[in-house]
Amino acid sequence: MTTEEYIRDPRFKAFGLAYKWLDEASIEWVTHEDIPAWVTSIDWGNINVLAHNAQFDVAILCWVYGARPAFILDSLSMARALRGVEVGNSLAKLAEEFNLPPKGQAVYSTNGLVEIPYEVEQELAAYCIHDTFLCDAIFGLLYNEVDGGYPESELRLIDLTLKMFTNPVLELDAEMLNEAIEDEKLKREALLKRIHVDESALASNVQFAGVLTELGVSPPRKISKTTGKETYAFAKNDALFQALLNSSDEDVALICEARLKVKSTLERTRAQRFADISQRGTLPVPLNYYGAHTGRWSASKGSGLNLQNLKRKSFLRKSIQAPEGYTLVVCDLAQIEPRVLAYLSDYEALLKIFSSGQDAYSQFGAQMFNIPGMTKESHPDLRQSAKSALLGAGYGMGWASFAAQLLTGFLGAPPIRYDKAFAKQLGVTSQDVADFLGWERNMEMLNNIPHTCSNKELLVHALAAKKIIEIYRTTSVDVVGFWELCNSLITSSLSKGKPYQYKCLTFEKERIILPSGLALRYPNLKGEADERGRMQWRYGSDNKKLYGGKLVENIVQAVARCVMTDGMLRIQERYPCVLTVHDEVVALVPEAEAVEAEKWVLAQMVMEPQYMKGIPLDAETGCNKRYGEAK
Repeated sequence: MTTEEYIRDPRFKAFGLAYKWLDEASIEWVTHEDIPAWVTSIDWGNINVLAHNAQFDVAILCWVYGARPAFILDSLSMARALRGVEVGNSLAKLAEEFNLPPKGQAVYSTNGLVEIPYEVEQELAAYCIHDTFLCDAIFGLLYNEVDGGYPESELRLIDLTLKMFTNPVLELDAEMLNEAIEDEKLKREALLKRIHVDESALASNVQFAGVLTELGVSPPRKISKTTGKETYAFAKNDALFQALLNSSDEDVALICEARLKVKSTLERTRAQRFADISQRGTLPVPLNYYGAHTGRWSASKGSGLNLQNLKRKSFLRKSIQAPEGYTLVVCDLAQIEPRVLAYLSDYEALLKIFSSGQDAYSQFGAQMFNIPGMTKESHPDLRQSAKSALLGAGYGMGWASFAAQLLTGFLGAPPIRYDKAFAKQLGVTSQDVADFLGWERNMEMLNNIPHTCSNKELLVHALAAKKIIEIYRTTSVDVVGFWELCNSLITSSLSKGKPYQYKCLTFEKERIILPSGLALRYPNLKGEADERGRMQWRYGSDNKKLYGGKLVENIVQAVARCVMTDGMLRIQERYPCVLTVHDEVVALVPEAEAVEAEKWVLAQMVMEPQYMKGIPLDAETGCNKRYGEAK
């Protein structure tokens, strides 16, 4: 069961709880029968509540007992931000690391029990009381781990995130969901009937390969990144499978489409889960504050929902709606990462493009390809290439990765394969071809790109992709310089510990202090020289690679997160933020204030940060009762 299912289930029972007041030593146990009276004795509107994994504990307080704390603190969320999301942050693990008395272990299981004997409850009470002691102690230690205390703005973000789950207000359109589930089922059944293939044959890799063989198609294969062995290339994002999906042979295309419908259970499962939640109440938004290394949110484990990757314009998005009398204002920061990168690298030409308010991709394309006045209409292919470069090449992406991603659809765009005419338009020459073919490493990388075109067509595509990367780096010398600076700071600051102040960032031993007061962390950083004498850096328990371009990517994403959360907190002072997806914020506003609220929300999101004077920010807004219709 998901957390939401479990707590909202009629069979749910809390056997008791332990609590203490912040500045008092005593910890009290409240048994099941006494919890309602204890809850009513407290003025929750003036109370802050601390728990370890407050999403769970406070959801019980709210959903089962009707208690809604004024402010929620969570030591688990703080630990994720301060110690990393890759390491264990359980109460037991933190107690061990902080040299506190070890977390206890209850001997008895209460799974499935409605009543428990007195001696079992006494053991559970002692266990729970000790957990409460540890939570209090760990909170104090985490709070003081940051100079000046854990940032107040970040505590407000923890509270905001937890209230999206524990005090949910978004509603789900059950009728729309049930109609969509039935419609998808009918379409799937009709397609299977049309192609005369059993669903089980499409679900099995071996049987599906046999179906393709009968149609005269050689089943595509690839080398698995997990096992290193050859396997079938039947994943939706495999270039070879994409080619079959778009085959001119209608039977092959239909078989592959049916395969996707059978295998893609995600949408069906989500739709059913949404429909089930709608029967129990409003939609709790399950997000982890500081769920990623750079501080971004992530989907909560055990929630069964990831609202961070709902397809745009999907019926799932449209089924999410504001309660009666309210509407949703959605605001999405525009090109926030390229803007932050341009600011941090002092890329003045790009900053001027963003400041102009014109189509940034066309203007950047005009600069990249030296075509004054270029527009989306006059040079659609070049504009798309400029967009791909602006959004992807700023972190040191190489030509091979760029070429491979273009073939499967770069950042959600349709798949692209550059042809000879386009390569010529870019300025690819016969000398470029000779130079490319003369370097063995190029050929190795080329051969590792999954493709369905001929080798000659792949070569042309790769040469064009390589030219775009080269043009980007020639045009964006300030960005390249920032990579080089960050690469040097890995050695001098992150490794050797020499402090270095750069704009709004402070580089120190194994960390970079961000404008929020928190830090990007690179624990256990170590370097080794490769066979060519170049230093290769790795960090963390899983030995992640670190280099100039990667560090720039981490920095830009972390600073962009600071910019976005500053806006969120300003919005929260007037309207509750009920959902966030990547660089997008969703605020709940009264219908009567919708027009004015949309303008006000936009102003909060694009307000210039004190720590980034002069950065040109922009955002897109929309307003609608339904989330999926807002923008």
